[in-house]
Amino acid sequence: MTTTPILSSTFLLTCLLLVGLIFFIRASVKDRTREVQFTANIPESKLIPEIKNYFFQRAYKVKSLDPNQEQVILEGFVQPSWFLAIFLSVLAALGLLCISLVLFLFFSEFNYRSFFFILLAFSPLAGIFYWKKAGRVEEVSLKLETSPNSSEENSTKSLITVKAHRDELIALQQALSLTMV
Repeated sequence: MTTTPILSSTFLLTCLLLVGLIFFIRASVKDRTREVQFTANIPESKLIPEIKNYFFQRAYKVKSLDPNQEQVILEGFVQPSWFLAIFLSVLAALGLLCISLVLFLFFSEFNYRSFFFILLAFSPLAGIFYWKKAGRVEEVSLKLETSPNSSEENSTKSLITVKAHRDELIALQQALSLTMV
């Protein structure tokens, strides 16, 4: 058979692409918690109710409160995305289709070679994996601090340290017009 080297290299490349797909699916549920400091051009007395209202609207509840360190830990359930679950399942289906086609051609003398297309039945497992791992309880840590640059004429600046998921930090920054330090 003259196409064996071509099929062998295609099989190898397809397997490498499948490894990349597996790592991509695993990365979809990776923890992306970061700690960031924001400044706000409003005093703490007005900033605290805005932050409280923001997180309560997003279904977060107070888990613990430390008045000595002026730190609050909030807890909330993060819903997984239907779109991402379906997208990952479609990507898995395409990857498994590719490996099935290569195996179909590679084992051309095998009588039941259409059996390889049964691999496509495993594609919904990618969406199920994402759905089970992405839906989880996440914590947000808030700590109000006095701004190091605070002076008599600049007393309206507030400094807040937030430890949360990357997407939550972006949404908080946009909702409250905060500036990252």
